[in-house]
Amino acid sequence: MTDVLLVLRKLTILRDHAARVARRRPADPAAFADVDVQDALAMSLLVAIQEASDIALHIAADEGWGVPSSYADGFTLLAARGVLDPMLGQQLARMAGLRSRLAHAYAFVEADRLHAELPTGLDALERFAVAVAKYVSAP
Repeated sequence: MTDVLLVLRKLTILRDHAARVARRRPADPAAFADVDVQDALAMSLLVAIQEASDIALHIAADEGWGVPSSYADGFTLLAARGVLDPMLGQQLARMAGLRSRLAHAYAFVEADRLHAELPTGLDALERFAVAVAKYVSAP
């Protein structure tokens, strides 16, 4: 059985960091060239995606659905079990890849692309939070 309080605490952290990203994201892409702004956004985005990933893995393990082989697989598994819409599961799986690039510098993260994709990514994280909250509060 999923530890509801743990999931709700993690959702709070996720939403807090997503709000920081939304608040700090400059409207003008040129202002995004500031590396301090990029670092602040990247760190909060990394934390938000990590919390979502942790929640996905936690639910999968606690519900006895198996242990996903990656963060991306955690979202795919939640989509397969009906916790998430399949399209949202795919979006979040891609965000898990972004999380890895941010955390481990596997590849250069293009600032312009990140700036442009943040609104969609933040929306996906919010939809994840709503779906998970609904799932854990269901009788």
